Amino acid sequence: MNKLYIVPTPIGNLEDITLRAIKVLKEVDLILAEDTRTSGKLLKHFEISTQMQSHHMHNEHKTVDAIIQKLKSGISIALISDAGTPAISDPGFLLIRACVEHNIEVDCLPGATAFVPALVNSGLPNDKFVFEGFLPVKKGRQTILKLLSEETRTIIFYESPHKLVKTLTNFCEYFGENRQVSVSRELTKLYEETIRGTVKEVLEHYTNKPPKGEIVIVVAGRK
Repeated sequence: MNKLYIVPTPIGNLEDITLRAIKVLKEVDLILAEDTRTSGKLLKHFEISTQMQSHHMHNEHKTVDAIIQKLKSGISIALISDAGTPAISDPGFLLIRACVEHNIEVDCLPGATAFVPALVNSGLPNDKFVFEGFLPVKKGRQTILKLLSEETRTIIFYESPHKLVKTLTNFCEYFGENRQVSVSRELTKLYEETIRGTVKEVLEHYTNKPPKGEIVIVVAGRK
């Protein structure tokens, strides 16, 4: 049956994969992987021998049409990213949109997404929130931060470790030094850590102790 499965993969701890995810990855005809080397380790661990094909942000515009034709031919395909749920700050949106346009069924499995545990364990209000993903490096960054300075809902960002201090410095400028913030890194891994406090306090912490690993920042909304 031609169907596209969106399959979340663990963000760190391999035990977080679901039984259904393993079943789907074993049964589909093809797996689209963001990085076949990274995903190859995961598939080997769970004894999954399904053929893989590279599908990442640098080639997804060129490969979507060919993948749609494969799906129309009657095969089933699973899309995975290096970690977490595809299309959440990862490749996937373009292919999913194309499937919808061509009336190809899309089945998204529930599973790991980094911002959910970071939001829940932040201690900040989580009844209403805004997910911003990665901020622009240059163009549009100041405009977005200025708009978000008025946001009353909790705000969630993804960030790389070498840009965290710069981003927290920007938060001091646009959100104020006393805005509450929570920074979670290495979620589900051995050295998982969450640092909470004012933007100024957390900035001082990571200025003195440069971070490592994947990072999720949760910022309180404006009161």
